[in-house]
Amino acid sequence: MRDAHTTDAACLVPRMRDNQRMGPQHVTARQVTGFRSGFACLAGRPNVGKSTLTNALVGAKVAITSDRPQTTRRVIRGIVHRPDAQLVLVDTPGLHRPRTLLGERLDSLVRSTLTEVDVIGFCVPAPDEVGPGDRYLARELAGLKGTPVVAIVTKSDEASPERVAQQLLAVSELGDWADVVPVSAVTGYQLDVLADVLVSHLPEGPPLYPDGELTDEPEQIMVAELIREAALDGVRDELPHSIAVVVEEMGPRPGQPDLTDVHAELYVERPSQKAIVIGTKGARLKEVGTRARGQIEALLGTRIYLDLHVKIAKDWQRNPKQLRRLGFYD
Repeated sequence: MRDAHTTDAACLVPRMRDNQRMGPQHVTARQVTGFRSGFACLAGRPNVGKSTLTNALVGAKVAITSDRPQTTRRVIRGIVHRPDAQLVLVDTPGLHRPRTLLGERLDSLVRSTLTEVDVIGFCVPAPDEVGPGDRYLARELAGLKGTPVVAIVTKSDEASPERVAQQLLAVSELGDWADVVPVSAVTGYQLDVLADVLVSHLPEGPPLYPDGELTDEPEQIMVAELIREAALDGVRDELPHSIAVVVEEMGPRPGQPDLTDVHAELYVERPSQKAIVIGTKGARLKEVGTRARGQIEALLGTRIYLDLHVKIAKDWQRNPKQLRRLGFYD
């Protein structure tokens, strides 16, 4: 039964080509002496700017962002194309002390990812004091033998030059890093330097993805994430962790190839949370739909008819069956 919903439609924009993941076997090897390709994982505690940094390096939005901690729940791959290299950035959920089964699975996902990449970017924000979470992760990374770790001081635009210098020293003392680089994803400060440093740690090899491909995330997953990003804006502190989105159906409307129908379910854990998401007379849910629709149109390049519903999945973060249903597997 559908509990609450909003629908929306909007103007036409040009359609971009559909991107599907193509592995190395589908890519013509580029015979360039010294060409490098590989994977770099961005790791850090929640809300240190990993997703914003990923988007800035890629030059396009491939990961949702929010000022709420633990926004990222999946491993997102963003692809940086250069004449001399192909750098695949792997944005991971923030490592934290898990309090739910979902948190345990996310931490496990991060740890398995750290063992599979060529270089790790350890992100610590410039404005914040180095805390227990940073020290904990630094110890974890120190135990990964054979994988270089680059310490990245993020959000340098939010701190004075003196504060950035202090943070560089503090981060340097946390471990024996391959490099330490201050950056700002907002202003672009030293993004080119960071890309050069990460690429220098990649092995030589042909490109792993076709030219022009920016991510291998399925469009349906990216649409669900854009809806969740819109829903996170302005909600109470306890609510963001309880929001999950699943796109049930998505495709061109029959007879109207310039219009894509998107039917999505937004799940929360309790009736009180449902009331917050819907808002007075459905006003907030309508705002979520409008904001998400604009982002989805930019992604798909077509008009969107968004059919958004709110449902309750009681304590889904702690329920193995519900987690699997929402796409969070063991």
